[in-house]
Amino acid sequence: MRISQLASETAVPVATIKYYLREGLLHEGQLTSATQAAYNNSHVRRLRLIRALVGGAGLSIAATRELLDGVDSPPESGHDLLGIAHHALAPPLASSVDTAVVDELMAEWGWDPQAVDQDGKAAVAEALEGLRAVDFDFPEGLLSVYASAMYSVAAAEIDGVPTESAESAVRYVVLGTVLVEPLLLALRRLAQQSASLERFGARPLE
Repeated sequence: MRISQLASETAVPVATIKYYLREGLLHEGQLTSATQAAYNNSHVRRLRLIRALVGGAGLSIAATRELLDGVDSPPESGHDLLGIAHHALAPPLASSVDTAVVDELMAEWGWDPQAVDQDGKAAVAEALEGLRAVDFDFPEGLLSVYASAMYSVAAAEIDGVPTESAESAVRYVVLGTVLVEPLLLALRRLAQQSASLERFGARPLE
């Protein structure tokens, strides 16, 4: 198909497709003349993936490129798959973050503090510090409830990682991590509203 047909098939403007080609996010088509190229279903799949990352997940071009590099060159270790997605999603962190409290919490929950990356622990430490800065106190046991719920979600997700190829596994982990996080937050809000209605009903607070 020509680039105009590719644009029609994917609902991505021609100018945007050319931009992705220049940025190296989309592989080149097969040249049919000095100024024209032919594209196929692999370009359709790639464009839909790019749009999911840039549009659906709101990632930058740089982060999208990093994730796509992981899809194109999968790591050998299944455990390292998570690092591809998590590194691209991780916000900039302070150069020195004390993660001792996170190590203690993980040990309390039965998680191995040495089995996770420093960036992940630093993100948790910064989030906890932000809560302390505004004097937000967790109700007794709530943080452990969060951890238990997240582990159940994570375990179900990891159980679903396909094993037929490294590429399919990377795609699952990357998209599952990037695109499911907004869904988890949205489901949390729905659950909060449902739980609130069960507890308070329509009566005003006293």
